[in-house]
Amino acid sequence: MENLEKKGAQEGKLTKEIESKTAQLPSKVYLCASIAAMAGAAILKCLGRKHTALFIGQWVAPFLLFGVYNKIVKTEGHD
Repeated sequence: MENLEKKGAQEGKLTKEIESKTAQLPSKVYLCASIAAMAGAAILKCLGRKHTALFIGQWVAPFLLFGVYNKIVKTEGHD
């Protein structure tokens, strides 16, 4: 990582554009999306839709990771 910083590596134009758009969303959006995925998976599981519940349940971790990334970009900034 230090080698990249020494060489002056910077984020690409596409990455900066994505970060500028996602930084406009409140972090609460990602938290609500993960809670909704958990609730949806639980409801589907109760309805007997086991495979669909597992599929929806796997969305929770990515939503939470997007929220953490969003918070880091907002607080620390980007290149």
